[in-house]
Amino acid sequence: MPTRPACTPLRRADSWPRGPAGCRLPTTRQRCCVEQVRKLLAATEGHRLHPLYVVAATLGLRRGELLGLRWSDLDLDAGTAAIGQTVQRTAAGLHLQDTKTEESESILPLPDWTWLVLLDHQERQRRERARLAEVWQEHGLVFPSEVGTPMEPRNLNRHFAALRERAGCPDVRLHDLRHTVVSLLMELGVPPHVVQAIARHADVKLTLKVYSHTNLDAMRQALGKLDGRLS
Repeated sequence: MPTRPACTPLRRADSWPRGPAGCRLPTTRQRCCVEQVRKLLAATEGHRLHPLYVVAATLGLRRGELLGLRWSDLDLDAGTAAIGQTVQRTAAGLHLQDTKTEESESILPLPDWTWLVLLDHQERQRRERARLAEVWQEHGLVFPSEVGTPMEPRNLNRHFAALRERAGCPDVRLHDLRHTVVSLLMELGVPPHVVQAIARHADVKLTLKVYSHTNLDAMRQALGKLDGRLS
């Protein structure tokens, strides 16, 4: 078993700061409340896709990047993930392709919790592959379909739609987990250029734009308190 390299991780969901109860979601770029992320992850505990949602909630990968992630992209000894491939559905079918920009192709450190979840997932997939040897089609993917092939993005959408209902978070979208990573990092005081590198945004202005959109309600509440003091 690899020895965990030192890094500064995002903490697991049950150690994140508590968000306000019943937080409202903006209608444009949405983020999830921390409580919603906890509920979503708790609802997938034990499911083969639980590690996918952990990676989405801690690294902020896009849907296609999650489905295109290969075991060869992971260095579990060094505790890193290289983001270089995506799964896309086009009119011609399902395709594996390189990530679209230089900014998208990044090496990210794995938080401790994510690293442990991926180690467990790797062993679980080995057992799954052995059990389904007659039908398994190996593609080296971390999050393949149930027979090893690239997962259809729409199937992941369907699973997440059922998951969010089960977790009591009907308004949350899968991509909102990405916005949540950006916002939480900014709230924790991580410098914008570091958050930009983690999110792999082409411009730090986009990072700040995501943060400003997702925190509109918080700003409204803060200015409401100021208004109460001055009026």
